[in-house]
Amino acid sequence: MSAHGHVDMGHTVAGWTGTVTAVVGCVVLGVAVAAVSLPVALLGTGLTLGAALLSWLLHLAGWGKPSGPRPESEWSWRVRDHSARRGHPGCLGCRMAGRRGHVPEKASNTVPVASTVTG
Repeated sequence: MSAHGHVDMGHTVAGWTGTVTAVVGCVVLGVAVAAVSLPVALLGTGLTLGAALLSWLLHLAGWGKPSGPRPESEWSWRVRDHSARRGHPGCLGCRMAGRRGHVPEKASNTVPVASTVTG
C-alpha cells in the first residue's frame, strides 16, 4: 500500500510519455538559459509545448484514462482505454477533439405518472 492509499493514480502511457517529454524540454530550456542560446531555448520550448500535444494525441488514441476511478483490473499503465474512441463524458481533451462522450439525454416528451396505491 502506498502513501496515497489504495487508489488509482492514473499511471498511463499518455501521462508518462508527456511527463518525460516535458521534463526533457525543461532541461533543454535550462541549458539554453545557462548557455544564453536562443536556438536551444526555442528547441526546449517546442519540446515542452509538444509534450502537451503528444499527451493529448495519446489520450485520444486510448493510451490515457477517463476521469474518475477505474476498476482495479485497469490500473496497469499497459491497459488501453477502448472507450476513448467515443469520447469521455466531461473530458476537455475529448471535447476539443469533437468527441462528446455518451451522456444520457432526458426524454423531453414524457409526462410523469403519479402512482396510486389502492387497498
